[in-house]
Amino acid sequence: MSSPIVTGLMAYGMSGRVFHAPFVELHPGFKLKAVVERHEKKAKADLPGITSYNSTDELVNDNELELIIVNTPPHTHFDLAKKALEAGKHVLIEKPIAINSAEVKELFELGRKMNKHVMVYQNRRWDSDFVSMKKVIESGRLGELIEVHFRFDRYKTTLSPKVFKETKGLPGNGLVYDLGPHLIDQAISLFGKPLSFKKTTGIYRENSEVPDYFHFHLSYPHQLNVFLTSGLLIAEPTPSFVAHGTLGSYLKNRVDVQEAQLDNGIWPDEPFYGIEPEGEDGILATFDEGGNKQTEYIPSEKGDYMQLFEAVYDTIRNGTLYPITAEHIAWQVELLES
Repeated sequence: MSSPIVTGLMAYGMSGRVFHAPFVELHPGFKLKAVVERHEKKAKADLPGITSYNSTDELVNDNELELIIVNTPPHTHFDLAKKALEAGKHVLIEKPIAINSAEVKELFELGRKMNKHVMVYQNRRWDSDFVSMKKVIESGRLGELIEVHFRFDRYKTTLSPKVFKETKGLPGNGLVYDLGPHLIDQAISLFGKPLSFKKTTGIYRENSEVPDYFHFHLSYPHQLNVFLTSGLLIAEPTPSFVAHGTLGSYLKNRVDVQEAQLDNGIWPDEPFYGIEPEGEDGILATFDEGGNKQTEYIPSEKGDYMQLFEAVYDTIRNGTLYPITAEHIAWQVELLES
């Protein structure tokens, strides 16, 4: 194996501790050298030997770093990723990569100019529930698809303590930019760019200033309709992954366990990491030639965010095309900013 990719994290809050550090630390192709902690210095308790910088400027100016993970609030992604690229670093940027198409275009053009990779962290492509649905769709057992639904629902009446998520007028706020990139990316990864789309948003929580509900209707060739929905006042969620085709239907709850496991200190090298609890199988309903309905329970695939970091490694060291392409991101931001 080539020398490890020396990596730095721009923040060590929840996302740094849960979604990034465990994977960079465990993957032999990376060396996690430094994080930015402006206030409390907590990283050393989890990662002995880590360097903790007081500012993003200190991190960017570390000449040993080859890759910087931009995991700060969304409205800062563009400026910080641009600064890292100009310093000669590859970047892995949390969703959303930027607020509008002009910023996205500028970042990818700067990456090409600097001969550095611009990669976006879309971890939900490796959720157990989504991977399970994808496998069923690609098997052809549903026939020609008619409609597909992706939902990401929660019930949270109180406003988030993260001010950047709730402040009106602050770029990249609200549920559209928070959970929208996950659902849009899942749809694009399966079906590509839609022929057309319609977008609906709403504000329902008391004292909320930003959208806490959204719905996209994406239209694809062959009359395929894809619906992306998310709300923060959904008390009893329906199945989050639903696909209806000419030969059958598939239904699956959103039950990927990786975030909860990581937040509880369970790292990806544990044997039960990413494995859903029993009783959460997907349901596949089909009809046989005699018109009799058949119901089958489909065991779930294992969730594995390490696959994203494997893709980052292969992109930087082996020149492999990163699976979340510049086109995918351009299409995503087109929907977000509409």
